[in-house]
Amino acid sequence: MKMDNIVEKNFERWMKSDKLSEEEKETLRAMNEEERSDAFFQDAEFGTGGMRAKIGLGTNRINKYVIRRVTIAFGMYLKKVCKDIENKGVVISHDNRFFSRDFAIEAANILNEEGIKAYLFDSLRPTPELSYGVRYMHAGGGIMITASHNPKEYNGYKIYDETGCQLIPSQVDGLLDILNGLPNELEIEVPLASKKGETIILPKEVDDTYCKLVEGCQLNPDMKKDDFKIIYSPQHGTSYENAMRVFHDCGYQIIPVAKQCIHDPAFGGTLSPNPETAESFIESIKLAKEEHANLCVMTDPDGDRCGLAYLSSKGEYERFTGNQSAALLLDYLLSERKKKGTLSSNGVIYDTIVSSDLARKIAKSYGVGVESFLTGFKYIGNRIGYYEKIGHGPHFEFGYEES
Repeated sequence: MKMDNIVEKNFERWMKSDKLSEEEKETLRAMNEEERSDAFFQDAEFGTGGMRAKIGLGTNRINKYVIRRVTIAFGMYLKKVCKDIENKGVVISHDNRFFSRDFAIEAANILNEEGIKAYLFDSLRPTPELSYGVRYMHAGGGIMITASHNPKEYNGYKIYDETGCQLIPSQVDGLLDILNGLPNELEIEVPLASKKGETIILPKEVDDTYCKLVEGCQLNPDMKKDDFKIIYSPQHGTSYENAMRVFHDCGYQIIPVAKQCIHDPAFGGTLSPNPETAESFIESIKLAKEEHANLCVMTDPDGDRCGLAYLSSKGEYERFTGNQSAALLLDYLLSERKKKGTLSSNGVIYDTIVSSDLARKIAKSYGVGVESFLTGFKYIGNRIGYYEKIGHGPHFEFGYEES
């Protein structure tokens, strides 16, 4: 079918649907030709990284209808692959973006109608805590509503298995088989279970135990820190509360970039929410100069990406790439573990095939093995999960990807 015909067919289907309100149809009528074409030329794609698209009405957009359909498919998938998923449940979190909380609640409601318990955080939480929450609650899966570091116009939907890891391609294929066999986003009906599931708001202990474990990663907790200033920005996102708590508990001097600590879905205090860009560091470096800070630390909106800028010997603030910061951190971890006698004789690090070889050389200099994977923490997490499952294998020391 020609592209114009696909767009027109999808648009007309939405205009004729009694699922849409008159206000939503007015929004559709107001679209110009370019907007209409982009919103309806395809379905929002669901790949190995989940689903990510602009927020709005249309088949190629993130909206409650698209969220509903993919959640129905995820629930059906979990019933196939996870024994007793109805009681194990699914943990759900979200970021600061427009409609993120609404989409999280919609996903919980859909799972409940399918007979599956949902665990929902009381407000936004970072992606790493979502993964931890799945493991802590012994849940069967997880959902994270986020578009990561994309611009404000976007939102997205990521899914996780019972280990707290994003699905790898072989798992996603099973989900896509189900998704592709379902009716479209307006015609689909929830397959109602005989017993409805419930939504439970997760207790504070999930935050407490998560932060405690993060703090437990320190190798030298008593290290002198009173002469080291750190500027921190969460880029309006989910990491602010946890990060500030951990920094303070560990005794660091932290100065937050106040305008970027508000959970603003419009990202009004930054030129870019992506820590990989120079624009995202403008406010942090400005504040660092005023405070004569040693380091700028930044997390992206869903808290699974970190950027660093340091005060160099030239007296200027320079940004580390992901490969550089990983190499420095790895060398510190391995050297300190060796010094303390805690470095495993069967250690391994995980990176990606496009990572710099510097970290590999560092690992090998300490007698630590290296395994490289396709880009994406899901592959690293899957490998860790594999060794956990079989009960033996190399000892995990460190994992990273260049972003």
